[in-house]
Amino acid sequence: MLIAQAVVTSRRAALRGAVLTASGVLANFGGVPLAFAFIATLGISGVVTQLGNLDALGWNLYSFTGLTVIYLYFLIPLMVIVVVPALDGLRPQWREAARNNGATAWQFWRYVGLPVLAPSLLGGFVLLFGSAFAAHATAAALVGGSVPLVTLKIADALSGNVLVGQENVALALSLDMIVIAGLVMAVYLPLQRRSSRWLH
Repeated sequence: MLIAQAVVTSRRAALRGAVLTASGVLANFGGVPLAFAFIATLGISGVVTQLGNLDALGWNLYSFTGLTVIYLYFLIPLMVIVVVPALDGLRPQWREAARNNGATAWQFWRYVGLPVLAPSLLGGFVLLFGSAFAAHATAAALVGGSVPLVTLKIADALSGNVLVGQENVALALSLDMIVIAGLVMAVYLPLQRRSSRWLH
């Protein structure tokens, strides 16, 4: 949100265009190419790892922490794309009215800005959760089965790594994912409708 706020309040149209374009590209850059880019950069023999001697500091790209860094790489730009239109919808008249009534900047955000933006922010968080929950290719290429993600467990079961009596584990996990995705959409769509009522 802070990045989006900096973009919206910037008076440089070129900066806004560059950040939004980069966010659009980065939010859609995933899968095996993203994993390869991070391996070449922050892997065991990666350029940044060698230059910064990160392995001596305990850095390991092939762990849950490394996977989190990669997910943030495409989830933060996605949140910027989601939040910028909501911030654009905050009318300058609301800020002026608050200032004329003696409100500080903190009070404006506490009583006007954040309550109006709350549906968009919550919807963005739900969307990011759904996106991270369903991501598969990047995690599969990077960590294989060493991090217990649901999508990796399903792929592992479908590839034949199944114990006797657990033949339907992949089906059960898939059904769980469908239910969770349905809940995500059930929460996200009303939040989007509520935010659009305030901001349009």
